[in-house]
Amino acid sequence: MIKNIKLLERFEMELMKRERFSYKEALEIYEALWREAKALKIFPLKDQMDGIDVKIKIAGILNSCSKTF
Repeated sequence: MIKNIKLLERFEMELMKRERFSYKEALEIYEALWREAKALKIFPLKDQMDGIDVKIKIAGILNSCSKTF
């Protein structure tokens, strides 16, 4: 359980500053993540439009919130 969000965010930002990947390294990571997702049967999606109505509704809510603040 994360108790100090600010500390985690600061850690992640520092880590991102230090970690620099070449295009080839980034592509290898992406491909490994894709293979893992396929092994877990997450991708490719059977029906890509499944749940799109919920995503559109959430996007509308988030967009309206960002305009009011």
